Amino acid sequence: AIQIVHRYARPKKIALLIAVLALLLALSEIGGKQAQNESIANNIDASNLWAFFQAKTIRGTTLRTAVEAMEIDLAAAADPAAKERMAKRIEGWKATIVRYDSEPETNEGRKELMVRAKAKEKSRDDYKAKDENFEIASGLLQIGIVVASASIITGVTALALVGGGLGVGAVVMMGLALFAPHFLF
Repeated sequence: AIQIVHRYARPKKIALLIAVLALLLALSEIGGKQAQNESIANNIDASNLWAFFQAKTIRGTTLRTAVEAMEIDLAAAADPAAKERMAKRIEGWKATIVRYDSEPETNEGRKELMVRAKAKEKSRDDYKAKDENFEIASGLLQIGIVVASASIITGVTALALVGGGLGVGAVVMMGLALFAPHFLF
């Protein structure tokens, strides 16, 4: 009777190891998917901010060109009322150009947009590194499950130990994904 209990105890322990590895695999996949989604969202946000930055640059360049052209017209104008209107228009455009370059109140000047876009790019890169760590963890767990399963079929206990070791490696990778995503990437 003791030998029968012993014969079934080993496969149960390995089955429990496989169940734990499968649980960790599910958690790793969830973490990886979340990191991937956040990376994509931050990439879209960064692209939108850079497009807005580019639009502000184009608008500023257009206004600078208009100011230069009107300053030539102003110098050639003879009518004092027309000169006054042109001068006011030039000053208004110059104020708009300054506002396009920096607008701290709305956080939508070129300088502010650049800072925001770079922050989104950094966040995107952080989440991308997390995703890569989770991907490695998932791969290690999948291999660990296969190796541990082979241990039950073959009766080779060393395979179960290798499967457990792969699980430990996966936990380390998951920890890196959460706390130090750029340690490897």
